[in-house]
Amino acid sequence: MECIGKKYRMLNKTDDYDLVRKFISGDEQAFNLLVSRHQNRIYWHARRMVGNHDDADEIVQEVLLVMYQKLRSFNYKSALYTWIYKITSTRNLNLLKKNKIKRMISFDSENNKEISASDDVIVNIEQKEKFEKMQRYLKNLPAKQREIFIFRNFDDLSYEEIADITGKAVGTLKANYFHAFNKLKELMDEYENK
Repeated sequence: MECIGKKYRMLNKTDDYDLVRKFISGDEQAFNLLVSRHQNRIYWHARRMVGNHDDADEIVQEVLLVMYQKLRSFNYKSALYTWIYKITSTRNLNLLKKNKIKRMISFDSENNKEISASDDVIVNIEQKEKFEKMQRYLKNLPAKQREIFIFRNFDDLSYEEIADITGKAVGTLKANYFHAFNKLKELMDEYENK
């Protein structure tokens, strides 16, 4: 499965490069295509980090603005999504620091539709409960560990890709992931034993 993911990312990397070049040449539609391709990933990465729709939506807008302003300086040394994740991660961590988020990561009730398009109420409730439970566990992790865990498990990135995004050594990332994984396991065990 990871081989398929890498192949898909390589194809997207080439397509993204073409769209960046078109945008730089004055094709505004190319930027719109980049937005439609990456906006959902930006949103969900931000949502998992900051925990609510409004903050995540604000981060998406900031990231898209930075992309629009700075895309001409993109250096093609990494995949575009790596560059975008760097911007997104910086905005996420800045928001977490600025707000000193200590509150429980919650799920906006007005966004229940995001969990599932299914009309099955029981399935929606179960999915919402699983989502809320994972959000409660994630909120207990330090921001850096939470970020690495999200990159690995929700964004399906390799340690090398995460290293490109964060500027951290692969060994440091593995250690942070190990600590995050163990902390989450401990939290889940505590919850199950209550």
